[in-house]
Amino acid sequence: MAWTRFTKKKDMPGGLWIKCESCGSMLFRKEFESRHRVCASCGYHFTLPGRERVELTADEGSFVELFADLVAEDRLGFVDKVPYAEKLTQTREKTGEADAMIVGTCTVHGIPCVLGVMNFAFLGGSMGMVVGEKVARAVETALERKIPVILVACSGGARMHEGAISLMQMAKTCATLAKLQAAGGFSISVMTHPTTGGVTASFASVCDLLIAEPGALIGFAGPRVIATTIKKELPKGFQRAEFLLEKGQIDRIVPRDQLRAELAKLMAYATGRDVVAAAQTPPKAEPSPSAPGKDAGKKKKGKRDKAEPGPGDGKRGADGAEA
Repeated sequence: MAWTRFTKKKDMPGGLWIKCESCGSMLFRKEFESRHRVCASCGYHFTLPGRERVELTADEGSFVELFADLVAEDRLGFVDKVPYAEKLTQTREKTGEADAMIVGTCTVHGIPCVLGVMNFAFLGGSMGMVVGEKVARAVETALERKIPVILVACSGGARMHEGAISLMQMAKTCATLAKLQAAGGFSISVMTHPTTGGVTASFASVCDLLIAEPGALIGFAGPRVIATTIKKELPKGFQRAEFLLEKGQIDRIVPRDQLRAELAKLMAYATGRDVVAAAQTPPKAEPSPSAPGKDAGKKKKGKRDKAEPGPGDGKRGADGAEA
């Protein structure tokens, strides 16, 4: 009988679609990536990989990486599920990065600067000896060359595997930035989702200008930890970028597609340089095919795309980052 015959389902390659963890819309991956990982439906800003952040921020071909030879050591012989030394090796092979911070010189709309970008994929962007040293050297390079420094934070906090050595980086990075400010230098912090723990409590919060991406979680301890501790309900939007802007903790919120131009304008204002017209413009988003499933655009709970870190609400960051 005809009704017993089933149409064979077409084979579709995996990974073509991802689900927005904010609104639940189904997003065509190619279009999603062309929009720099921003949801076309609700504007939710997913965490951006470090190298993509560098490409988005720096003028094409201008980025020259510095201090790439710095690597962390397991000075404590720390053992969790696996030894820290082994975890470092595995993460380096998986990410292709030496650690959670990428530093180099570049131009942004023609304005020279030092750019430091954190990579959340490397142990939750946690700050250890290498991240702290790279931040300090980035600031010192800016001071030496008399150019601005931009530090893009994306982190779960201090790296627990390194103990007090990781906590020391908070003081070191703040002291180096204070030296830059005393000499009349200029620094910009860009806090992206998530920026928490010891990174929030150090260099990310003490630059001359504090910028955040929309909806970014920014705080020290996570909201659930705080609510449990004080036994009170937290205000709506607590620790989100919009809440912090309202309270005066950050200077402005800039959407991802406008960030590069905004950084150039701010540096031009601070240094007296001219902003050069963009050498490249963000590619136009390609139209997506029809999303699978009639309920694809409805808001409902679902598993996150495994390649993307979740929004976080007080849980411990990946592999030892603070919450």
